[in-house]
This record gives sequence, C-alpha cells and structure tokens, in this order.
Amino acid sequence: MKVSGESIVNCSLHESQIGVWYLGQEGFLFKNGDKHLVVDPYLSDYVDKNCCQFVKWERLYEPPVSAEEISFVDVVLCTHTHYDHADPETLPIIAKNNPNTKFVVPAPEAEVLVGYGISRENIIPACDGEMISVEGFDIVPVPSAHEELHVDENGNYHELGYIIIANGKKFFHAGDMCIYDGLIELLRGYDIDIAFLPINGRDYFRNKNDIIGNFNCEEAVLLAKEIGAKMLVPMHHDLYAVNRVNICNFVNAINELDAYRKYHVFAPGEMYVSM
Repeated sequence: MKVSGESIVNCSLHESQIGVWYLGQEGFLFKNGDKHLVVDPYLSDYVDKNCCQFVKWERLYEPPVSAEEISFVDVVLCTHTHYDHADPETLPIIAKNNPNTKFVVPAPEAEVLVGYGISRENIIPACDGEMISVEGFDIVPVPSAHEELHVDENGNYHELGYIIIANGKKFFHAGDMCIYDGLIELLRGYDIDIAFLPINGRDYFRNKNDIIGNFNCEEAVLLAKEIGAKMLVPMHHDLYAVNRVNICNFVNAINELDAYRKYHVFAPGEMYVSM
C-alpha cells in the first residue's frame, strides 16, 4: 500500500487523536497536530555488505513512501545503528531536505549519524531514562537488549527503545529487543497505550549467520500482558524472507496466552488513528 507525504501532511485529525503510519520493518510515523515524528525509517534498498556474507537480504516489498516525501518530519528516532534502523541512504535525504529535523540516537552512536553527513547541532544523544522533549513529543529512552545489553565506557546503551508521549498518549517502541530483568517493572509504570514489539524471534542457526534476534511471538504477547499495554502491534516480521515469521503464529499466541488483548497487524503504508 503506497502512501504519499502529501496525504500525511494533509491528514486532518481531531486534537485528541494521534495518527500512526507503518513504513515497514520497524518504521512508524506519528502525527501529533502539525508535528511529525518517525522511528527507524528504512526507505531504501541499502544493504550493509558486512551483513550479507552468509544470507541474501532482499526486501519483500517496496518502501510505502520515499525519504524525499517525508522530509517534512520534525523528529527522527533511531533505536540503534543497524542499517535497517538508521538507514545511511534515508537519513541524509531527510536531513538535506529539512535542515530543522532533529535526530535522536543512542549517545554512543551519535558519531555514526555525523558520518552520514548529519549536522551535530541536529543530533540529540539519548541516554537511558533521560527524557527528551522536542516538537510536542516527550521521549523516554529505555535500554534495549539486542540480544544482550551493550554499554559503552560511560555506561550508555548502544541500543534503546523509546516511550513516546504525545497528547497524553503513551507509545512504547521497543526497537530490536529481548526480555531482560527489570524491563517489565520499568514499563509497568508508564501505562502504555500501544506497545510496538518485534516478534521475529531468534535461534542458533540465525545467530550462526550473524542475524541477531528479538522477542518471539509468545514473549511479545506476554510482555504486553505483564505491562498492561492497551494494544499490541507486532513489527520486524515481514520484510526479509530470511528473518520473517508467519503472522499466524502471532495471532495464535494472542489467542492462547491473552485472548482479550487488543492488537493490530499493520499493512505497509497503512494508517491507524489512536483515539
């Protein structure tokens, strides 16, 4: 499903509503009034050659919108710097076409974005638990274990999830993440409206091919249940044949583990309105 940048900009929402568009993989665009925030936009065919030694990475569908078309965004969040989360072909286009866009990235990875040609003045280094308020969004960084927690010499995490607070609503975008001690307790305190969680899992054979994993379907469903998320959105399950999961597995996990949990499975380019 294709979506145009113009249709996003011109989308009229009630002041109490937040618009959410799915851009593929873990990319989501949030609209709050006339402000726009995007997480992990991967809108190119870029592939890191170092990640392609053992498996063939080919997109199963085209990006639903181009980087040029979303250059109106005010804030870009990158959960970490794997190419499908901090795309070296998407981010510079956004930065070039909108010199006012702010880029939030885990503090240890800020230099990666500088290397992409993004101005230091527009990069906001994110640290665990330190709220960032920018363009009508409050952003709380949360440590992400991908598959383990990785810290730099200053104790800052290389991978983060983000709690995004806008207009009284709270969204948790996990980035690439696995369960770790303390995560449930941390998230319970935020009364999450929508949890965006990866569901592609992990296993020995993918690890042997340098494919680092995430929650599986059951873990994502149980995490949403434990933290009391009002709705669960699965992600990171549909873009690559070598690292996908049948969405029926996710639906089965919902039915077996938390049958009355509200959930939504996005099609690429689809819009959802959070009331």
